[in-house]
Amino acid sequence: QVQLVESGGGLVQAGDSLRLSCTSSGRTFSSFDMGWFRQAPGNEREFVAAIRGSGSNTYYAPSVKGRFTISRDNAKNTVYLQMNNLKPEDTAVYYCAARRSTIQAISFSTAGLYDYWGQGTQVTVSS
Repeated sequence: QVQLVESGGGLVQAGDSLRLSCTSSGRTFSSFDMGWFRQAPGNEREFVAAIRGSGSNTYYAPSVKGRFTISRDNAKNTVYLQMNNLKPEDTAVYYCAARRSTIQAISFSTAGLYDYWGQGTQVTVSS
């Protein structure tokens, strides 16, 4: 069983930066692809960014590309989401997700393809 714990959310102003962290309890962290999703009130959960288990490839939603950076430290069982130039529309609960890496060409942006989820951390961006 993999447990994910997010941290780093908060209340910031537009243009500010935040770094979210997600730490996994699993012992084979590098075998898991990791993703960040977010959900605003009244909206469906949406893809933000993902990274392969090896860290060799990253993927971003068009709305955050160029502003957000996903990275991972497999020695610390942690994945990060560096968020720069935050906008009010980035306000949401941010969730960390994990799934076992596979050689199959499956989507990184589909929430249903992830097996483990954290409890979420609130990010609020004021204008």
